Amino acid sequence: MDVLKKVSKQSQKTPPQPESLTIANRGVKTGSDFANLMSTLMSDLISGKVTPQIGNAVCNAGGKLLKIVEMKQKYGVVPSNTTVAQPDLTLATGE
Repeated sequence: MDVLKKVSKQSQKTPPQPESLTIANRGVKTGSDFANLMSTLMSDLISGKVTPQIGNAVCNAGGKLLKIVEMKQKYGVVPSNTTVAQPDLTLATGE
């Protein structure tokens, strides 16, 4: 009977929350945010807090986000009052 109690207590424990979820909930707005998200995602994958399927999905979405930034940098619209394109998303220096 004691074994059943131990098993049921272990199954009731909630899994640890991934650290990358905190960064993702804040949103990825800069290159620094992206780098921090990918770094914590790698740690979460290694520690088993995130499944490989979720890690793969986040990496795919991150690649698309980087492509958007690249395209905005390359084809950004130049406002009429300045000579430099101002893309919506910008890369920031890392922490």
